[in-house]
Amino acid sequence: MLDLTIRPRRNRKSAWVRAMARETWLSADHFIYPLFVHDGQGTQPIASMPGCSRLSLDALYAEAEGALKDGVHAVVLFPAVDEALKTSRGEESHNPDGLVQRALKGLKARFPELTLMTDVALDPYSADGHDGIVAPDGRILNDETVEVLCKQALSQAEAGADIISPSDMMDGRVGAIRQTLDAAGFTEVSIMAYTVKYASAFYGPFRDALDSAPKFGDKKTYQMDPANVREALREVESDEAEGADMVMVKPAGPFLDVIRAVREMTALPVAAYQVSGEYAMLKAASQNGWLDEKKVVLEALTGIRRAGADVILTYYARQAARWLAE
Repeated sequence: MLDLTIRPRRNRKSAWVRAMARETWLSADHFIYPLFVHDGQGTQPIASMPGCSRLSLDALYAEAEGALKDGVHAVVLFPAVDEALKTSRGEESHNPDGLVQRALKGLKARFPELTLMTDVALDPYSADGHDGIVAPDGRILNDETVEVLCKQALSQAEAGADIISPSDMMDGRVGAIRQTLDAAGFTEVSIMAYTVKYASAFYGPFRDALDSAPKFGDKKTYQMDPANVREALREVESDEAEGADMVMVKPAGPFLDVIRAVREMTALPVAAYQVSGEYAMLKAASQNGWLDEKKVVLEALTGIRRAGADVILTYYARQAARWLAE
């Protein structure tokens, strides 16, 4: 006979009981909102990311205000840089009057309660489309790149960034940036490292948004092999030792096992990036009527949280916050 003294369904019998037994919860406080900014007028819709646009500074301020009203209190900025400003060494990345720097100053003046996060990498500024400086033979130069990244991070801190987020995957850059910021008096500026960033095929729409795809080759010599997880833990150990305040796994959805492994290894806050390809798939399937957008998005975000992420970078941040408030 069946032993029916054990009935797990008793903890599912009503909405209140299910809420009482719920192990993972989701709120707007768990979201960081990625925003694309351009140095022009108005908005430029991104075809491969329906609902997302490149924003002028005025449009950026309006979007940030809307995010705050929806309960989202953190944004991360990604610049669509004019082709004429791109060089082999990405000097525009640390221009004190550059696009990101002006955006930071404008946001800080208007919304001091908004947490401002920046991306540190050369690909938006590089004539080669790589995250680092390219040698004549095609190699990505690690140490020379780190020198430029430190200048970029410092210029962002000076402009008002609260969290610096190096996404380049150069070795040693977290420690070098920490030393640079501290030496300049920015000891309160945090570093959220893209610690576990895979050479993923899910980044395509993002590269369309910024026109930042590599002009040759790929990024496999510095971004991680998607087949590896032990290597991810080595990266966490390194970034933690170098002074990272938070670590990130990117992408999120295809790498939930990695998020869990990282969560179990470190006491630092763990972030996960629901990247452009994940967003595009959910959006396309929903627009075609194949999925219920609200249900699948909240389920996907809950899954990322359940895997161990404390915070999620997601293009759905505002919409998900509104859904959760219903």
